Amino acid sequence: MRHYVTALIAICHREALRFFGQRARMIAALVRPLMWLFVFAAGFRAALGLSITPPYETYISYETYIVPGLCAMILLFNGMQSSLSLVMDREMGTMRLLLTAPLPRWWLLSCKLMAGAVISVLQAVVFLAICALYGIRFSPMGYVAALPAMFLCALMVGALGIALSSTIRSLENFAGVMNFVIFPMFFLSTALYPLWKMAEASELLWWICAINPFSHGVETIRFALYLKADPLDWAITVAAVVVFMALALWGYDPGKRTMGRKG
Repeated sequence: MRHYVTALIAICHREALRFFGQRARMIAALVRPLMWLFVFAAGFRAALGLSITPPYETYISYETYIVPGLCAMILLFNGMQSSLSLVMDREMGTMRLLLTAPLPRWWLLSCKLMAGAVISVLQAVVFLAICALYGIRFSPMGYVAALPAMFLCALMVGALGIALSSTIRSLENFAGVMNFVIFPMFFLSTALYPLWKMAEASELLWWICAINPFSHGVETIRFALYLKADPLDWAITVAAVVVFMALALWGYDPGKRTMGRKG
């Protein structure tokens, strides 16, 4: 058990050093959602005419509505960037050293996933603090309740990123695939507009947003900030974590690659 904990601490420490050593990455992670909040929110609010958002049963501003979605945006982008480092590590040979450690492969990849999730949640917390200074605040207990929701959402997008990284062999290809995944996943979700608004626009778009697991990750955060919970959102997000992580473990299975070469 001690070796498992040591591996977790070491991988988390490595990820923290890598993240805090890249100040541009930290700044970019906050500038992107802040631009959406301060610049684009006014136009979206005027276009949508948003004043009441069920099931919160209260009048809220559009800025307040999209803050949880922008938190999820931070988690999504950082989860993909964390997985990008896996491709880089594989090209440099570091990934091979990590996966040949005398510990189960599932634990090593889980440590990488948890380390990236912790970094993502820390960025989201800083974003919420900036929003509070701007005047967009939630109840103190809402912030506490949102932490596990954000961590679960970070695990989901991080597991998806790891699964994708197992299929990409070059850094350039992964950057293109990352954009192909991030933008549809973000815009076809409830991060920026309610699901019932999508139903007014198109039934097809409503179905796409409804089955998008990222939508349910966003809603877990949004409900938690209002001290509410939807069991279905939590269940779908947990199921997505399990499925994506299973795909990641299958993708990083050396036996699969050996059989592929033989074939």
